[in-house]
Amino acid sequence: MSQATKTAIDQTFEAKALQATRKVTDQTFQPDVLDSPKPVLVDFWAEWCGPCRMIGPLLEESVAEYGDRLTIAKLNVDENPATPTRYSVRGIPTLMIFRDGHPVATHVGSLSRSQLHAFLDANT
Repeated sequence: MSQATKTAIDQTFEAKALQATRKVTDQTFQPDVLDSPKPVLVDFWAEWCGPCRMIGPLLEESVAEYGDRLTIAKLNVDENPATPTRYSVRGIPTLMIFRDGHPVATHVGSLSRSQLHAFLDANT
């Protein structure tokens, strides 16, 4: 493999990594979400949740379109129980938009691509 090909592959990998959703935890929630200079959509999810797995790809796709306006993050509720409790997350998937350290919009349950985009457009 030539050096030019390796460089191109590295640049493509870096671009995709920058456009991926961000994983947050109980420990990183404050700096990654509450202290963020731009709005953050947090997807409260779990591995065993079918509807969560259905909207996961929609969120990944949305990073390319909405990444300049907000950060899209995922928090696994089984691995990080403190944050969902703090924000009274009772069902998953729960999508919550945070701005200036506070939740400003919430959607509970699965949604289509158009519903997700409408939710993001209305709240960012």
